[in-house]
Amino acid sequence: LKGPSYVTPHNIKQLKRLNQVIFPVSYNDKFYKDVLEVGELAKLAYFNDISVGAVCCRVDHSQNQKRLYIMTLGCLAPYRRQGIGTKMLNHVLNICEKDGTFDNIYLHVQISNESAIEFYRKFGFEIIETKKNYYKRIEPADAHVLQKTLKNLFPEVQ
Repeated sequence: LKGPSYVTPHNIKQLKRLNQVIFPVSYNDKFYKDVLEVGELAKLAYFNDISVGAVCCRVDHSQNQKRLYIMTLGCLAPYRRQGIGTKMLNHVLNICEKDGTFDNIYLHVQISNESAIEFYRKFGFEIIETKKNYYKRIEPADAHVLQKTLKNLFPEVQ
């Protein structure tokens, strides 16, 4: 497994293809335009020079917090359970740790996606709420919001 590489205009088509195969929802052009702006928060994972997975995040300032939102993290079915998702999530966790100013990391998961829920729980994510009818055109339409609270490594001096 080669380390992940940044999403660039040269490989964004690979990301589109991966997302079409991996996820039941489709992402619009704005998603891909945004992905090109986030630098190391969007990466492709390779196995024998084939792109087999990707993670795409964005920084979100909401609830008076600095949060990292995982928009997508996925891997092609034949390559699952080989540590690729773990590598991608660790990449994201390392960015947050180095940065030191993120309050939490969160994402949405379809309520029926038990393997994803279990995967994130292993990393200390918890279900903090369930959003009704979050997804359009897929069943079940409800999504869990999973969140991992990050210990602020450098609390500001009061």
